[in-house]
Amino acid sequence: MAVSNFECIQSMKVSSKAHLFFSVNGCSRDNHKKRNCLVFASAKKSDYNPVLQSKVKTLLDSVRWDDKGLAVAIAQNVDTGAILMQGFANRDALATTISSRKATFYSRSRSALWTKGETSKNFINVQDIFLDCDRDSIIYLGKPDGPTCHTGSETCYYTSVFDVLKDQQVEGNKLAMTTLYSLESTISQRKAELAASENGKPSWTKRLLLDGNLLCSKIREEADELCRTLEENEDKSRTASEMADVLYHAMVLLGLKDVKAEEVLEILRKRFSQSGIEEKKSRLSQN
Repeated sequence: MAVSNFECIQSMKVSSKAHLFFSVNGCSRDNHKKRNCLVFASAKKSDYNPVLQSKVKTLLDSVRWDDKGLAVAIAQNVDTGAILMQGFANRDALATTISSRKATFYSRSRSALWTKGETSKNFINVQDIFLDCDRDSIIYLGKPDGPTCHTGSETCYYTSVFDVLKDQQVEGNKLAMTTLYSLESTISQRKAELAASENGKPSWTKRLLLDGNLLCSKIREEADELCRTLEENEDKSRTASEMADVLYHAMVLLGLKDVKAEEVLEILRKRFSQSGIEEKKSRLSQN
């Protein structure tokens, strides 16, 4: 997804503690309920920022809303990359999302704004917002508090077209996974098979899950081979191959310890704004 120009939402980080104070589409504070317009008020009037207000208005004007004043809005998990849901947003919904940092949409059936989680409390906490190159669709990149789908599934996308064509039953827990999470799912299945009375076919993953010493020795071995691709100036394809081995064995260890890859990625994301040197110092001081 491409985002360009100074008006991009990326360049407009808003503190979760502060709220924008502006009127959308010229609505006044007195009539915003009647005309479905929102005014964002902070606890302190001193938080009012006319420069930011102007930038937000410019941004909203730059979106290519359709003839009904809407644009497709997609919510995506910031750590796993999973597509959580798709809805529609209008100016007010996008402005509300920027202000509240909660994914907010426009309900066409109710002709009203709605914030995902306002009933279930499974909010999607927005970390960033992206517009596509044509500026007619939006991504809310965020962290969900719980299942997104009303069925209780992690995302609304759990129906594989190819499973349907094969007349296979749709499973609510089969999600549209990226490569890393497909691997995590497979490891989880192998672990479940070991706990079953009939543990299925033998596999290398099962052997590693049953032998922690073997698993740790393989992680050390693969890590060493990865380092040697640098020390011995091997081809980058070799580096990619060795890294795949490290990732696979490390993922098995995570599965054995009941640690989700998402938990690891969340920690990495939270370190983005912190110097690696300072982060290491803080860890040492805690020990």
